[in-house]
Amino acid sequence: MRFRRSIVIMFLVIGCFMPVENAKLHAMDPVTIAILASIAIKAAEVMMPYVIQGLKNAGAHLLKMGVDLLGILKLPMGLIQSTLGAPVGMFGDGVRNMVDGLMAPFQLVWHTVTFPFAIFGYAT
Repeated sequence: MRFRRSIVIMFLVIGCFMPVENAKLHAMDPVTIAILASIAIKAAEVMMPYVIQGLKNAGAHLLKMGVDLLGILKLPMGLIQSTLGAPVGMFGDGVRNMVDGLMAPFQLVWHTVTFPFAIFGYAT
């Protein structure tokens, strides 16, 4: 443990005193910017429908992820229903909610992993 700590401290000290190269800024002249602005506006107009569709897909997928996140709360609710509510006939609903609550984290992980693909319309 002490060996690891000393290595980390050594790397931090070396990192603090290493020479850093100065960043070079290259400015673009105003004439080039003026020429390229009209091309950029045309490209933005062409891409607008695709960007809007991607935002719609992302919003729908984020809603699915929110439902999955709230679905995790079904596990404790189902546990209470199947134990305390069993005498009044809530055992079946409690078991169903417990199964849904157990599946919700896996669905949340799946929807999180497929989120970048959903933006482009490849995941449903």
